[in-house]
Amino acid sequence: MPHRLALGFYKLLLVLAGIAMIGAFVSIMLNILARIFGWNLPGLDGYAGYSIAAALFLALPATLQHNEHIRATLLLDHVSTSTRGRMEAVALLLGTGIALYLAWFAVRLVWVSYTLHDVAPTGDATPMWIPQLSMALGCIGFAVAFVDALWSRLTGRTFYAEPSGEAAHAD
Repeated sequence: MPHRLALGFYKLLLVLAGIAMIGAFVSIMLNILARIFGWNLPGLDGYAGYSIAAALFLALPATLQHNEHIRATLLLDHVSTSTRGRMEAVALLLGTGIALYLAWFAVRLVWVSYTLHDVAPTGDATPMWIPQLSMALGCIGFAVAFVDALWSRLTGRTFYAEPSGEAAHAD
């Protein structure tokens, strides 16, 4: 049951990442139109950047779950199956620790920006905690995905989604 909830969480974050990509597209197109027609729309560059960063962070858990992160398997391909399993478990443990620290730092950053009333240096003075929230949410999802992957490895359950066959890639 917790694994199914996590999968739903990854899908939700992936949908939000897609919406963020649409937001980046709209911001960039509005910026182009504003330059053509001489409109003054401050902050569009910032919103495009926030949207791209949001898409990147929000897609992290689903990317891990689909085994699409870059992995260096040169050493893993030349060891026994049991050694490979132990090495992958250690790598997942280290990744979990790093992802948990990243999530803690991102949440802390949002909180500090909120309490200090930090605003963007752009013309629109956006409160920084708003765009930082998507980074924190994506980092939390990434940490959950690593914990899920580690638990799956330790319990012998499959974590990674089956390849869709859309694009072949080599690890």
